[in-house]
Amino acid sequence: MQLNEIELESATVRLIPLRLEHKDALLDAASDGNLWELWYTSVPNRDAIDGYLQHALSDQDRGVALPFTVVEKATNKIIGTTRLFNVDHANRRLEIGHTWYAQSYHRSSVNTECKLLLLTHAFESLHTIAVEFRTHWHNQQSRQAIARLGAKQDGVLRNHQIMPNGSYRDTVVFSIVESEWSAVKTSLQYKLTRRS
Repeated sequence: MQLNEIELESATVRLIPLRLEHKDALLDAASDGNLWELWYTSVPNRDAIDGYLQHALSDQDRGVALPFTVVEKATNKIIGTTRLFNVDHANRRLEIGHTWYAQSYHRSSVNTECKLLLLTHAFESLHTIAVEFRTHWHNQQSRQAIARLGAKQDGVLRNHQIMPNGSYRDTVVFSIVESEWSAVKTSLQYKLTRRS
């Protein structure tokens, strides 16, 4: 599983390699809805953005992540970010996450398009055997979106993380495995044709 930088493109979005110079545009995107105020997510604000970007790029340098900036093709506007990460080379597994979009793009085709691009790359180029998704128990919108992709819930990790405010996070774990990919891909493509 060689994690080379790559651009991925669909009908309305491009995923380009994350760069430090995307900082201001990402802050603008996060400001659309003040996404950092959602207590159960980790969308960076102005105080946290530098560490957020450095962590993503450090993981990329270590060969365990491939972070992307999400660009709306029609306007060439940066609207969010997403990432392949927690790459387990020996077991050919990885996770998709650190995903957020400006609020204006919620309930649009953007998430479905991004996930189809990332899953296709993971299963067909990187030859993973399983792709994992994790989210906070209280993030109902994320849990529903992950289930709509066709991922199955594996379980809940109780008291999995200590949040910045001191509360404990129960983490809901979902996955799509290699044998399910063909049906999931067909379903995602069908959903996108229904939106157009």
